[in-house]
Amino acid sequence: MSSGMVGLMARTERCLVLLRHGQSEWNLENLFTGWRDPDLTETGKEEANQAGERLKERGLQFDRAFTSALTRAQHTLRLTLRVLDQSCLTEVRDAALNERNYGELEGLNKDDARKKWGEEQVRLWRRSYDIQPPGGESLRDTVARVLPFYCQRILPEVLRGHSVIVAAHGNSLRALVMVLDGLTAEAIAKLELATGVPVVYFLNTDSTVASKEVLGAQLP
Repeated sequence: MSSGMVGLMARTERCLVLLRHGQSEWNLENLFTGWRDPDLTETGKEEANQAGERLKERGLQFDRAFTSALTRAQHTLRLTLRVLDQSCLTEVRDAALNERNYGELEGLNKDDARKKWGEEQVRLWRRSYDIQPPGGESLRDTVARVLPFYCQRILPEVLRGHSVIVAAHGNSLRALVMVLDGLTAEAIAKLELATGVPVVYFLNTDSTVASKEVLGAQLP
């Protein structure tokens, strides 16, 4: 076992884990999901279980848990905590951690949207930082929604020395990664977070990042 892994397993204070929900029914069907509320697929449930196994392998336990107001994130958190024998841990649910609102695109097949509006327009709606889809949020809007909740509710818990897990969504978590990793608008627009893969941060007392590890290796 490497010295780096020993250090990670031994340390639990000021730990922040970001976990994108497992595959949802609408991920599978290639639909814009946003604030709609489909549940996990069987694959998504297994991804959540594997996330728990990866965290368990690192010896991590949690003092606080946060999730969104949407079922797929809540279900992912519940399955992950069950693997860790922490099913009784109280979770804070808040719409501030919801996925980006895709407005009029929600419920549409992404390929059908490309046929209707064109490849480039859909790419801009999905991957630009500050262009809003019709009736929806840009990534910048999502950052503006998520960041105050992080600063007011999540970060204080981490800085108290607690170990915190946040189970949420690709775009709401990208907002946090942008802040934690100091990424530019151009860089964050290109970043993808895999479903069901924990991202483990340890923070310094001044809230900067001491270390980061993506627990993405496939388990047997």
